[in-house]
Amino acid sequence: MFPSGHSPSVAFCHQSLPFAFSHAIARGHCIKSEVALTSSNPEHPTYRDAGVDIEAGDALVEAIKPLARATNRSGVMGGLGGFGALFDPKAAGFTDPVLVSSTDGVGTKLRVAIEAGIHDTVGIDLVAMCVNDLVVQGAEPLFFLDYFATGKLQLTQARAVIAGIAEGCRQAGCALVGGETAEMPGMYAADDYDLAGFSVGAAERGRLLPSGVAAGDVLIGLGSSGVHSNGFSLVRRVLAARGLTLADAAPFAPGQKLGEALLAPTRIYVKPLLALHRAGLLHAAAHITGGGLPGNLPRVLPAGVTAVLEAGSWPVPPVFAFLAEAGNVSADEMLRVFNCGLGMVLAVPEAGVEAATRMLTEAGEAPFRIGHLEASSGPAGIHIQNLPQAWPRA
Repeated sequence: MFPSGHSPSVAFCHQSLPFAFSHAIARGHCIKSEVALTSSNPEHPTYRDAGVDIEAGDALVEAIKPLARATNRSGVMGGLGGFGALFDPKAAGFTDPVLVSSTDGVGTKLRVAIEAGIHDTVGIDLVAMCVNDLVVQGAEPLFFLDYFATGKLQLTQARAVIAGIAEGCRQAGCALVGGETAEMPGMYAADDYDLAGFSVGAAERGRLLPSGVAAGDVLIGLGSSGVHSNGFSLVRRVLAARGLTLADAAPFAPGQKLGEALLAPTRIYVKPLLALHRAGLLHAAAHITGGGLPGNLPRVLPAGVTAVLEAGSWPVPPVFAFLAEAGNVSADEMLRVFNCGLGMVLAVPEAGVEAATRMLTEAGEAPFRIGHLEASSGPAGIHIQNLPQAWPRA
């Protein structure tokens, strides 16, 4: 993105795209600064006077070039440059692809990262929130772009965030093809920043998910690492009500401070789910994010089908018992806000359960048989059996 020519705005656009690293300036990852024109020397103002450090922007671009380059993959078109990233689906192995897009952020988990001074995991969260939404539609994530906005560009902080983004892309198998870093004094406090991510994937026509979902399918749950990236406004309210700080010991994670424990990154499920789908063993998958199980699992089910889950059939990370107890949060509210230990729920055919479980285990997952689909009347729904009133408290 380039400036429109107005004097209060400047954009430093430098190449961070894997396909044209040889170009020195412009094209690719932009560093954009929105500034108020104030100066100690009003006759000859500089952007530094206005709070913008061009040299810091240049240094960040150099620091993140190798991070982006390391995520390069088939399909990224090399040596072209330009105002946008180019990708060739045919070179990535697709014949008749349908493109699937997703965009997301990290929410107020960023507030925890900023206050804890831990910045190298939220980039993984950013990628995960996008690519997990692609794979549940049967799509392979192809490329990713980020937007990083801050009040004052700090090289160490920004590089840590983008290093996390690159790591997330590596885990998902997609290329970090570009993005924008916006320095905007007056919009954000100096230490604050915000993130947005954008990803595009592809699936062969006729191979999109969900497909073939029916009563009798078995539900398999894949565990979460913790809270992931949803519900942090409630998390922070619970901590504040109990007088806890992020520097305090985490009651649910021995040896860790609260900030460190809460910032465990969102798991990325792309590779094992793609393998399962390509083996013909996946009818549907639901990414359990905001809205929890009740708000997400029915989204991938057809009308006339209800998901029946058995409480206690999957392990619930101790952070959720802590939040329920410390905040006196009801079981219904916990399920509506948090993933409660399930980052992904899969619907697989009964005949394929053994093979699917074996494939997932070999991929490093710990799958749990958590329920099944039943025929019902009306819209798709969910029912959790034998749920104690105090759940997930012990």
